[in-house]
Amino acid sequence: MKTFTVVLTGNPNCGKTTLFNALTGLRARVGNYAGVTVERKEGALTGAEALHPVTVLDLPGTYSLSPQSPDEQIARDILFQRLPEVPAPDLVVVVADASNLQRNLYFATQVIELGHPTLLVLNMIDVAREQGHEIDTEALSKALGVPVIPMVASEGEGLDALRQTLRTLARTPGTRHVIPREFNELPEAFGREAQALETALESHFPHRSRLAAAEALLLLSDERALATDKTSAEGTAAGGRYPQSLIDQVQAARQRLETAGVDWRSAAIEARYARLFAIEQHVTRETAPPGELLSDRIDRVVTHRVWGLLLFVAVMGLMFQSIFWLAKYPMDGIEAAVDALAQWVGSSMPPGDLNDLITRGAIAGVGSVVIFLPQICLLFLFIGLLEDTGYMSRAAFLMDRLMSRVGLHGKSFIPMLSSFACAIPGIMATRTIETRADRLATILVAPLMSCSARLPVYTVLIAACIPQRNGWPGLTLLMMYLLGIAGALGMAWIFKKTLLRGEPPMLILELPPYKRPMLGAVLRQMWDRSKLFLRRAGTVILGINILLWFLATYPRSSELDEQFSQRRAQWKHSVSTPPTAAETEAGLQLDHEEAGEKLRQSFAGRLGRAIEPVLKPLGFDWKIGIGIVTSFAAREVFVSTLSVVYNVGGDGENTASLAEVMKSERRSDGRAMYTPLTGVTLMVFYVFAMQCVSTVAVVRRETNSWKWPLFQTVYMTSLAWILAFLTYQTGTRLGF
Repeated sequence: MKTFTVVLTGNPNCGKTTLFNALTGLRARVGNYAGVTVERKEGALTGAEALHPVTVLDLPGTYSLSPQSPDEQIARDILFQRLPEVPAPDLVVVVADASNLQRNLYFATQVIELGHPTLLVLNMIDVAREQGHEIDTEALSKALGVPVIPMVASEGEGLDALRQTLRTLARTPGTRHVIPREFNELPEAFGREAQALETALESHFPHRSRLAAAEALLLLSDERALATDKTSAEGTAAGGRYPQSLIDQVQAARQRLETAGVDWRSAAIEARYARLFAIEQHVTRETAPPGELLSDRIDRVVTHRVWGLLLFVAVMGLMFQSIFWLAKYPMDGIEAAVDALAQWVGSSMPPGDLNDLITRGAIAGVGSVVIFLPQICLLFLFIGLLEDTGYMSRAAFLMDRLMSRVGLHGKSFIPMLSSFACAIPGIMATRTIETRADRLATILVAPLMSCSARLPVYTVLIAACIPQRNGWPGLTLLMMYLLGIAGALGMAWIFKKTLLRGEPPMLILELPPYKRPMLGAVLRQMWDRSKLFLRRAGTVILGINILLWFLATYPRSSELDEQFSQRRAQWKHSVSTPPTAAETEAGLQLDHEEAGEKLRQSFAGRLGRAIEPVLKPLGFDWKIGIGIVTSFAAREVFVSTLSVVYNVGGDGENTASLAEVMKSERRSDGRAMYTPLTGVTLMVFYVFAMQCVSTVAVVRRETNSWKWPLFQTVYMTSLAWILAFLTYQTGTRLGF
């Protein structure tokens, strides 16, 4: 049974992803292309017939077949059939923004010239009408020589027609190739050189002869076409694609064109745009728009250098405060469920090490992290809504002025913003940055943005240390996020002035139209990202907690057991029936002393006391030190580590929350351990510390070197210690 392959392509911000989600029912498979970090998304067409399945492949957005980034290289290579693992498309669906017709048609006509069976989806037709553009789709179809389907993908308008067309084509597949059409009138000298190069390409690559004409144009006019490209695998030169003789022919042709007075860089581009201008004039009827567009009026405020910045801070503040307000009740429910599960398991098993391992090491440890799932979901939900409405691009535009002042490219804002969810996709998103220095600077500072893994750490410290009134929790959380942003910008400025000198290129950014978000797609994206958090809790954190339980339980001391058995016997002998409140408190204090002394003598306690001299100037004790060490695997492990260390939920009778136990913790001199100053100092440490092995591994892969991830780990850890030291010592001297 042959699968009908549909390739979905188009410019960024044309609604392609929205259409892909609608066609596949949000059930796409996501992975990476072989050998590169570019994301691959494909899914089955919903409603397709069982005997005629349809697979939809969503390509990264690109403005032309002359790539500027690895994402665009992948899109080009698939359309040129250079990736053997991707089948030749049975149909290419080009999604175009109707409100920016001429610019979108540039890429669309390039694709049509490749000779693939092609269909044009004219999306956002409603936005075009609002702007006063009435497009004759029949005339456009005749001018391009391909079917044109008008659509409003966000509203589902035109979706049934497209889905029916795909099902019909899958039942009666025709030839894979059509006669390519050309959409430019080239200068005579340029056309002559392109024809000679086309003949040479057909000779070298007979299996791709149909693509030779389009490839010849790109080779002649694209300065980067002969640059090293690791995503290709044919030939012996130019990254393994072209033989040296062909490269020499291209360079000689460019030289002859320069001698003839023809600008080979712009000739083909200008000829194509001249043809597209004529097509646009023919198919578009301009109507008077009803005054100033609403989106323009909104943008005057949203992108204002003062009001826009204040609005951005207000939106972020509302988001973080809402994370506390809205997540409280589901978090309480999860906490109660974890406690109930621990009690049930503990009472169903005989006492002993296995009981303790399951209830205290596994259930309580993992449960102390899973409890933050509602907050993680809300964070991803808010970010998804802001992205889908079009606000994030405005925020990037707004922040470009600030980014340029610290030496970063405006495109660095999106990877840094993505790092709020997780530094790993944020670092991978730097592939869109053209210059190596700007890309490296962004990679080095992206982990300073407070990711979702830090959220459980912040939340438990805020609950234990910060007053729970007058909006202090939300304000504190906002300040930690702003501190991470300030730290990232500050370090970027230092790097661009020292290690990575260079002027960032000018930002050219398209502001997509405002639109109503597709709630289904946003919720699906939220859940997909949250599943990664749960998967980590079920694997990495569980494994670490089991190891930590062992380190915190062994070695056992028979002398210590005997000592506390005698003290407990004395207490029982002296206690009255029923026991008084003071006697009950004395019994609980005895249990606390025993647990603390056993932990001190354990492997984990010895490790914590070994590093305590380094942490003591920060106001941290050896128990916090254990959490810091274990959280190098993943930041959120800090919370589950403290749950194990403080024996939270361990006996089924006293299931006080971790925050409550932390509030009662005392130093050796009787002072509270977790004061507001200690909490803020520890949060400052986690804002700047590199506490994530996975991030180190991704930086190694993206930079293809161990030098940068090791440098990043050293500078972030040093910065975290220094700033935490300054915070604690300054606060102490001020009397906090």
